[in-house]
Formats: sequence, C-alpha cells, structure tokens
Amino acid sequence: QICSQHNAGAPHSKQAFHRMAQSEFSLDHEISWFVLPSYWAKIIVGLISCMCFANSYDGDFVFDDSEAIINNKDLRTETPLGDLWHHDFWGGKLSSNTSHKSYRPLTVLTFRINYLFAGGFHPVGFHVINIILHCAISVLMVDVFSILLGGLQYSSKGRRLNLAPKASLLATSLFAVHPVHTECVIPDQYKEGNHFSILWVLASVLLGAIAMLCKEQGITVLGLNAVFDALVINKLNILELIQKVLHKGKSLENVGLFKKGLLFRITLLLSGGATMLCMRWRIMGTGPPAFTEVDNPASFADSLFVRAINYNYYYSLNAWLLLCPWWLCFDWSMGCIPLIKSVSDWRIIALAALWFCLIGLICQALCSQDSHKRRILTLGLGFLIIPFLPASNLFFRVGFVVAERVIYLPSIGYCMLLTYGFSLLSKQAKKKKMLAAAVLGILFINVLRCVIRSNQWRSEEQLFRSALSVCPLNAKVHYNVGKNLADKGNQTAAIKYYREAVRLNPKYVHAMNNLGNILKERNELQEAEGLLSLAVQIQPDFAAAWMNLGIVQNSLRRFEEAEQSYWTAIKHRKKYPDCYYNLGRLYADLNRHIDALNAWRNATVLKPEHSLAWNNMIILLDNTGNLAQAEAVGREALELIPNDHSLMFSLANVLGKSQKYKESEALFLKAIKANPNAASYHGNLAVLYHRWGNLDLAKKHYEVSLKLDPAAPGTKENYSLLKRKLEQLQKKGDV
Repeated sequence: QICSQHNAGAPHSKQAFHRMAQSEFSLDHEISWFVLPSYWAKIIVGLISCMCFANSYDGDFVFDDSEAIINNKDLRTETPLGDLWHHDFWGGKLSSNTSHKSYRPLTVLTFRINYLFAGGFHPVGFHVINIILHCAISVLMVDVFSILLGGLQYSSKGRRLNLAPKASLLATSLFAVHPVHTECVIPDQYKEGNHFSILWVLASVLLGAIAMLCKEQGITVLGLNAVFDALVINKLNILELIQKVLHKGKSLENVGLFKKGLLFRITLLLSGGATMLCMRWRIMGTGPPAFTEVDNPASFADSLFVRAINYNYYYSLNAWLLLCPWWLCFDWSMGCIPLIKSVSDWRIIALAALWFCLIGLICQALCSQDSHKRRILTLGLGFLIIPFLPASNLFFRVGFVVAERVIYLPSIGYCMLLTYGFSLLSKQAKKKKMLAAAVLGILFINVLRCVIRSNQWRSEEQLFRSALSVCPLNAKVHYNVGKNLADKGNQTAAIKYYREAVRLNPKYVHAMNNLGNILKERNELQEAEGLLSLAVQIQPDFAAAWMNLGIVQNSLRRFEEAEQSYWTAIKHRKKYPDCYYNLGRLYADLNRHIDALNAWRNATVLKPEHSLAWNNMIILLDNTGNLAQAEAVGREALELIPNDHSLMFSLANVLGKSQKYKESEALFLKAIKANPNAASYHGNLAVLYHRWGNLDLAKKHYEVSLKLDPAAPGTKENYSLLKRKLEQLQKKGDV
C-alpha cells in the first residue's frame, strides 16, 4: 500500500518514497505491542481514560472550586456577560492590585453555561464535563501520536496513513492513564491542517488565542505548531541548519528553512504570539501579579545562585512526577519543598540527573544520523519543554512551586519519549512478551493510581488528609485540614491543625485568623486577641483579621478599640457588609441607636440579602417604639428575601403590636411552616392569640412551645396567666 504512490515528473520518487516509508515504519516494527484498527484503538483509549476518573463524577466542589465557582459572581445571571472580559479567573477586577491576573474568560464562560444548565451549583455537571473532555482529548491523541511518531504521509487517494499504530496506541494509553492529570481542569487542544495554506496558519493563531483565553499555557500551542511544521512537514535538519549558520559562506536554502514557505509561516506564528502577549499585557493593566514569598520561596531568594538551583530542582520534581506519579499533592507551597541553599545539599543529585538526561537526549536529537530518531526525540523534547515554559519562572514569577496541572501538555512529550525508549528496549530484548507484560503492568498501576487519586479528589477531607503524608511540612495542608474540621464542627481537632500550621509558618496570618475565631467562640479571648493582633501586625491590610479583632475587643468590653478595629477593616475593604453589621452591634450595645441603624443599613446596601442586619434593624426599631418604621423596614426586607422565616417572625411581632392580628398570624404560621421546631415562633404566636382573644389556639401554641423548649423565657409565665384566665372563664360559665 505504501509503495503504490508515485509522483509524475520525478523518475526515482517511487523508490525514494519507499525507503522513507520503511524508515518511518521502523519504530512500530520494533515495538512488541498490540496492533488494532484505528477505531478500536480509540474506543479502548476512551474507555480506559473514562475508567480512570469516572469515580469522581459525583464528588464535591473542593479546594479552589469554592473561589473559582461557588463564590465567583461571574457565574451568576445577574452579572453582565461583558464583565467576564474585565475580571480575572476568580471574579475579581483585573485592575486590582490583589488580582492574580489569571485571565481565562472563556473557561469562566463554560462554568457559567454549566451553572445555567445545571440550575445551580451542582458539582456533578462540572465533573462529568471534565471527564468527557479528558476522554475526548485522549481519543484525539491517537491520531496526534500517530503523526508525531509515524510521520505525516498520505495514500494515493489522499487519506492519511497511520505508520505507527502500535506506538501511537501505547503512547496514547500512557497519556490517558497518567495519574498527574487528576488535578487538571479543561485542558486545551489543537489540530493541524494543510501546511501549504496560510489560512491554516492564521487559524492556528486564532485557536491559540482562544486557548490562551481558557488557560495561559494555550499560547505555547503556537510554539508547538512551529516545531511540528519544521520537523514533520518540512523535515528540517536542525543540526545541519546550525552548521550552515556557523559557516556563513554556505547557503541556507538547501536545509529547508526557506522551502515551502516555512520561514514565512513561522514568522506569522511568532507575530501572532507577540500580538497576543501585548494584548494580554494591556488587559492585565497594573502589571504582573503580586505573589508572596510563601507562594514561591525560591523567586524571593536574594542570591541568583539559590534561585537558579531551586528552579532547576523544581524542574526535576516535575520530571519525577511524570516518571513516578505516586506522591501527588494539591499544593506544594509553604515549606513543602525546603530551599536548597548550598551545593552540599544531597538534592543537587536530582538536578544533575535531570540535566544529564536532557543533555543526552538533546545530543541524540541533534547529532543522530537517523532522521526518524532525530525527529521523534526533537518533537518529544519540544512537547515536553515548550508547554512548560510559562511555569518555569524564566520569564516571570509564578504563584506556585510545583503544580501538577501545568504538566498536562508536557506529558505528551514524556509519553513520546517513553514510547521511543520502549521501542529501543524491544529491539534489544530477547523476551519481548515479558517486556510487553511489564508495560501492561505500568499501565495497570497508573490506572489504579488514577482511581485512588480521583477518589481522594471527591471530598475536601480526603484530599487534604492525603496531602499530610506527601507534604507534612506544608503549613497550608494543615490549615486546610483544620478548616475542614472546623466547618464540620470539630473545633478541638481543628485547633490542633491550626496550631501546627502557625508553628510551621509563624507568619501564616490566615491560620492565625481562623484559630483566633475558634478561640473567640470558646471564650478564650486573651489568646484570641493575641493571635489576631499579631496577624494584623504582620499584614496591616488584613481586613477580616481587623474585624475579628474588633469582635474580641467588643467581648472584652474595650469598645473604643473595637470601634477603631472595625473602621480599620472597612478602610482596607470598602465593601464589607459583615463588618458594618458588627459595627452596628457595637453601637447598639452603646445605645447609639442612630449609628447602629446607619451601620446596618450600610450592610444591607452592600449585601441586600444580609438577613441578620435587616433583623436587627426591625428589632431595634420595635424595641424603641418605632413600630411604623419597623414595619416599613420589615416589608422592605421580605421583598428582597421573601423566604426568610426569621424576617417573617420579626415583622409578625411588629404587626401584632400594631394590632394587625390577621396579617401577623399569617406571617407567624408561614414562619412556623418553614421552621416548625422554633419554640419562640410558637410562643410569640400564642401571645398574639392571647391578645387577640383566641385562647384555645393560644393554649395550643404555648404547649407546643414549652414542649420544644421547657425553659423558654416568658412562655411559662404567659401560659400560667392563660390557664388562670381560662379557669376564671370556666367558673363564670359554671355559675
């Protein structure tokens, strides 16, 4: 079939093509692996990739999902679609100094569509889409690997030939089941087209721009396309090109750089990439993001030597995760990887091993006499290195040490190199079946690891606890375990992990803030004040810590200091409804009623659904005899939050005092229907009936209230008064 092609006008083309095709086929010829039709290969790859991650489909939103999805206002319908183009990935303004500048509007748009179709924040839809996307990409990689490993050749009928069916199936299987992919979210993909058409190059630039609007790594697709164009389509010999450049007298035309418009296409790709970077820089507005030392300690080292050594150590760790993806962690910052500060550190061996392997591969890729070997190794290294460049710290500081998600695309290069290495072993091995069995064993272990890891990502508790054994020195891991325990009400255990987080990182202000909150609730006010004071001393613009410090100072009856702390919090966070609410409570305690009402009104303006602020306004106006104003505020609140039973209860009390018994009764009954076990609801409805003269109904609800809460304040006395009145009425009736 391969030899049947011919090219009119080239008398020896048939023979030349035959030799080239046999060379391209050599990789597949050496591999002891399965040969399957393309459609069966794709079905199997799709099934195993689905099997690896299917058990996470009904997991919770975990870790960053809370900020990227649940708390991201850009997903809600009330946010104009146009805002997505001015906000970062987390829903914050790109122009803000606190923004991480993660500009991914198309990814956020997909979240928003998912949210709309799911009818709310239901994680199943999000997880299923991710699993489907990974399966689809894995299936597409069958064709991609067949081109990368076997070359791009066509039959006489114009159909692309699959010259490496075994190698492409093996490489795709390794890619589909790699455990490091567990953390990834909506990776980007691309397709190749006819190399003779400038339109395809422009389409590639456009798709690269779209990819970059999904994830920053998307721009590296242009670099990969340039490498593919040069090596696969134009079969450029890089070593020969370098030699020609060094010997200026020799012509460059014969090495293929100017053939078929390669230089022009690469110039187009570079121009497109430069334009995209300039536009992104303008969109970012205030320059690069401001990260902290705990995010990326090496980038803050004073010594260039320390920075270089540690960056290279991070590269070796990424390589190790590709090679042995057993130790996986959701976060590698905050002391997880201590800095290398001296050449005597034994971890220097990892750097030496990495560069020994890379230099060896580069030499083989450049100097090998086998053009097929040069092409595969160069493509493998290109796919390994180019997509990793944005995470390398070479061009700008990144906000992480190691991130498993950024090696999704580099794993393509790794799988190519591993497949090529397997072909070399197969060529030398006498027991090929045993070698194939070993590769099957690796695939099985990876599938098992994927299943285990995706199960850990089903819930925050499992995810955070799994990290304790991988990164025991990571303060953020202990913080997240503590936060998860606190959310579940286990404060004693949470305190233990928060204390460990602060011990590991004495400047961890968020751990101090959360620990101070728990101690405040346990009435350990002195220690809570010390922790919160230290937090705001370390980070003076930490608004939440200032507010919590104000709450503690209020509890200690140091009202002036508390007021000052609240106003400092508001100074650093202008739109802070919870702080205005707490400030209102302080003013209420000081009988500064007008100030309290103004503070609560500010809270409701900033957050119209702030039920506690509305309630306190109604109660304060009620207690001060301003029933008409209390009623107006109550009605306004219920228009905004119509299903809030606490607001129904507060307004019902006001209406009852205004002798609007029928309307008051309706609200009490509606509140009780929403929360039937609230003793105070039944007790106050009983008081309404008592005033109204419906004594039997009053008796019934007094009894329900006392059954729910025998110590309900005032209910016993009111019930006793009612019973005496009923006895008197009964005596009169008997007379």
